[in-house]
Amino acid sequence: MKITNQLALTLVLLSLFLTSCSSSGEFENNEQSFISGNGVATFIPIAKRDLAPRIVGPTLSGETFIEKRGSVRVLNVWASWCSPCRAEAPALEELSRKYQNVQFIGVLTRDSLPSARAFVERFKLTYPTIIDDAILLEFRGQLSPNAIPTTLIIDQQNRVAARVSGEITFSSLSKLIKRISNE
Repeated sequence: MKITNQLALTLVLLSLFLTSCSSSGEFENNEQSFISGNGVATFIPIAKRDLAPRIVGPTLSGETFIEKRGSVRVLNVWASWCSPCRAEAPALEELSRKYQNVQFIGVLTRDSLPSARAFVERFKLTYPTIIDDAILLEFRGQLSPNAIPTTLIIDQQNRVAARVSGEITFSSLSKLIKRISNE
């Protein structure tokens, strides 16, 4: 039986599509299927900031997280399989200890709970991680998380003040936290 070029191409594309999905029909959580940022920070002037959605949800520890409004908040979107997330985890933990008046919150995305718990244990993360990443959809239309990792900084008036798309550094995030805290 002779296979035409068009049929062969269709079969190749179909096999690529099917192998990129897991058995549950969802896309695999691996480093080939995510967008990595370059660590560039975007700062929004006070007059142009949009309100952040309410940050609440179930955590890795099984509790319900409710944000503390009126303080600066750092929201970090991560996954255990993400190399930049692993690289930035020690700096985030150190910053959360340095800036105790700032609330640090992790948001797990596209990951399994056992892998995420192992990640938190490995890096000794002490701040809570929300396991329902649907919260990220509520940031659409403003400075939304657009890569893994993404770090958002929310000001004391509950407005999105800055975003770092990609891996943070201790120095760059520290500068943003100080700047927004001093407004």
